[in-house]
This record gives sequence, C-alpha cells and structure tokens, in this order.
Amino acid sequence: MGDAHRKVGDYVRRFSDAVLSQEGSSLSPLLAVSSSSSSPPLLSVADALAAAQDWGRLLKQADAQLGEILSHLLRAIHSFRSGRFVEAYNAFERSANSSAFLQEFRNWESAWALDPLYTIAYEIRILAEKADWELSSHGKNPEKLKAAGSFLMKVFGALAGKGPKRVGALYVTCQLFKIYFKLGTVHLCRSVIRSIETARIFDFEEFPLRDKVTYMYYTGRLEVYNENFLAADQKLMYALSHCDVRREANIRMILKYLVPVKLSLGILPKTRLLEKYNLVEYASVVQALKRGDVRLLRHALLDHEDRFLRSGVYLVLEKLELQVYQRLMKKIYILQKQKDPSKAHQVKLEVVVKALRWLEMDMDIDEVECMMAILIYKNLMKGYFAHKSKVVVLSKQDPFPKLNGRPESGRMLSGMLEVRSKRQVV
Repeated sequence: MGDAHRKVGDYVRRFSDAVLSQEGSSLSPLLAVSSSSSSPPLLSVADALAAAQDWGRLLKQADAQLGEILSHLLRAIHSFRSGRFVEAYNAFERSANSSAFLQEFRNWESAWALDPLYTIAYEIRILAEKADWELSSHGKNPEKLKAAGSFLMKVFGALAGKGPKRVGALYVTCQLFKIYFKLGTVHLCRSVIRSIETARIFDFEEFPLRDKVTYMYYTGRLEVYNENFLAADQKLMYALSHCDVRREANIRMILKYLVPVKLSLGILPKTRLLEKYNLVEYASVVQALKRGDVRLLRHALLDHEDRFLRSGVYLVLEKLELQVYQRLMKKIYILQKQKDPSKAHQVKLEVVVKALRWLEMDMDIDEVECMMAILIYKNLMKGYFAHKSKVVVLSKQDPFPKLNGRPESGRMLSGMLEVRSKRQVV
C-alpha cells in the first residue's frame, strides 16, 4: 500500500513541478491517458491508483487549482485502465474543461503549454471515440464525440487571439475535422475554415508544417465531396508534396482521394504508383479509361463498391463513365484517321455500336446517339449530328477538348514521389 501511495505522490509532484516550471515537454506525457496501457510511467500510476484507495489525500500537496485538475485526471487514468471508457472520458473532460485550466492557459503569455494542449485535444477525441463505442455496445446513444467537438471549439476560442499561442489553432482545427468526418457532420467544418482563412490574426505560413499538411488533406477531401476538382487537386497536391515520404500510410491516405481527382481531370496515374501504395482498387478504373471500356469501369465499381463508398469517392468514379465514352470515341477517330484521313472526322453511329458490342455493351443506335449528344453538351467532344445519315461530324480542330486538368499520364505524380523519396525529404 505504501508503494502505491509513493507512485501516486510522485505523479502529483511531477505534474505540479511541470506546471510551476512551465515545462510543456514534461507535462504532455502525464496527460496522455489513452497511452496509460503502453506507457510504463502512466501504467505504474494506473495500477497504483487501484491499490491506493485513499489517494485523494495526496492531492493536498498541490495547490487548490491544480488539485481540481489532478483529481479528475487521476480518475480518468484509473477508469481507462479499468476499461470504463465513458467514466474515463467524463473525468478527463472535467479535468481539461475546468475553469482553472482554460483560464490559466489564457493568462499565460508564453506558448509553453501548447504541447500539453495538443495532447489534451488528441486525448479528448480518442477517449470520446472509445466512450461512444462503449455506449453503443450497451445500446445507448453515442454522444461523447459530439461533446468533444464542443469542448475543442472552446479550446479553439482560447487560441484565436494575438500572440504565439495562435499557431496551435490549426492543430485543434484538424482534430475538429477528424471528429466532424467521423460523425458525418462535415458541414460544420465550414465555420472553422472561415475562421482560419479569413481571420486576420492567422497567417497560414506560420503554422507547423504537419498541421498544414493535415489541414490541406481534409479541406481537399471536402472539395472532392463538392466536386470542386481543381481546388481539390491544389489542396491534395500540397498535402502530398509536403508529406514526410517515410509516412507511407499518410501518403496512401492522400492518394486515395487524389487519384480520383486526377482521373476526373484526365490524368492517369502509373500502375507502379498504385501498386507501391496498395491502391490496386483503382487499377481497373485506370485500364477502363485507357481502353475506353465502359463495361470494365462498371465491373471495377462493382468489385470495389464497399471500399469506394466508405471513402466517399464512388459517385466521383461513377461519373468517369462519360470520360470513358469520350476516350472510346477518340480511339475510333484515331483508327479512322489512320485508315482514311479525309473522313476521320465523320464517325458513323453504327461503328460506335459495333465497338460497344465488341466490349460486350449492348446499345442500339438511338442510345448511342443520346450518349453522343451528352458528350457534345458536356464539351467532351466537339461536333454535330447529321441525323439522317446517322453520322457524328467531329470538329476538324481539337475534336476532343482537354479537361479542366492536363490530360497527360501520371508521370509527374509518380516522378515527384520518387525524387522526394531519394532525397528523404522530411
């Protein structure tokens, strides 16, 4: 029993000393409740709390404000170690949300407590996710992640001011993004984005690089959902070009959304890039575009439907069907140009029907005519119909306009990653 009291007392003293001496690097590990099962110091404290039933009296050695924070924090550590995640979340939120902590943070002129605040922002999200899992498993309403979002908005407010502490706002923003995406309430991201991008107190270049990469990744995903592919391409390319090349899992996460964006802009990635980052689900989609094979595209979407739906890119990929038809028409045009250059721009609809049948797509002339009309309307093809003769007359100049991107191969994308990998860019 004496050893248990000693371990708890040591933790209280280390916590108090870190706050009084304003050593953020010493305080942060003491707040990492979700790491208590893998961190020897916190594991030792968690086990000691189970043995020392009257550990509350040890808090008298701390001042009143720290005693309030520590009381809830120790309960959170003990509850998490015991697998009671709802209790752990509630106690941790009381500790972090106490008037003492946030008020003290606002009063501190220096940014020494930013690292501990980052730990709190991370922990509140992780504990909320585990608490919601526990609530759901007992048939109760999962509500803690939503509450964590409300708490983090308070933290964001504490950072949204002048001085060195404001650089922490982007990290908290990224934690909010993770919560909103998890809850399916991505519309809530907009208000935070406006605060970051329009408030004069923030200079985006001042923020840490890791936070800028995460921010661009999530805002890029938002642009994908809104089908703003040029903006999505810009943001996701920023995230990719600044991501640590040693973090292959992070690169894969970025590419999972960047590849559909590039495809929508007419840019096809290299097969070796897809294989390197285990994105083989896109391989058949790329092949379908190369061949102008609608059937292959539909099979690819069917085979990987669950994965594409979970990622939120299914509808984006489904809309590539028009681009596949465009590429098929372009192939027919090139073949006719090789055979008879003078008539290359005149494509009989029955030729298109035969090409589709060869691809096991059963479409009659009326359906093909309708599809050609859509391609012309969408500016994927320039030309007009000679309706009586059932011929599409293509423009002699640029019959297949470029998409909003650069319709080239994915050499630039894969090449950039290869060069950065060789240089070991951090």
